[in-house]
Amino acid sequence: MAAPAPATTESRIQRLQRRADRVERKLDLILDHLGIEATEPGLKRVTALLREGKKIEAIKVYRQLTDAGLKEAKEAVERLDATRT
Repeated sequence: MAAPAPATTESRIQRLQRRADRVERKLDLILDHLGIEATEPGLKRVTALLREGKKIEAIKVYRQLTDAGLKEAKEAVERLDATRT
C-alpha cells in the first residue's frame, strides 16, 4: 500500500488544526462564561509585557513558551489582553 500523497497529508493536518482551533475557542468561551481564569505556567511574563504595552514582545514570548504559531500566539495574547483590562 502506498503512502498518502503529501498534499493529502498536509490537507488533513490543516483540517485537524482548524478543528483544534475551534475546540480551543469553545473552551475559552466556556471558561470565560464560568468566570474561570486558566493561566499557563510562564504566562506571567506575557501579562507583564502587556501591562508595559509591549504586545509584540508578549507574542514572541508566548510563542517561545508554547511553540504556538504566529496567528495562534497573536490570538491568545489578544485574549489575555482583553481579559486583563
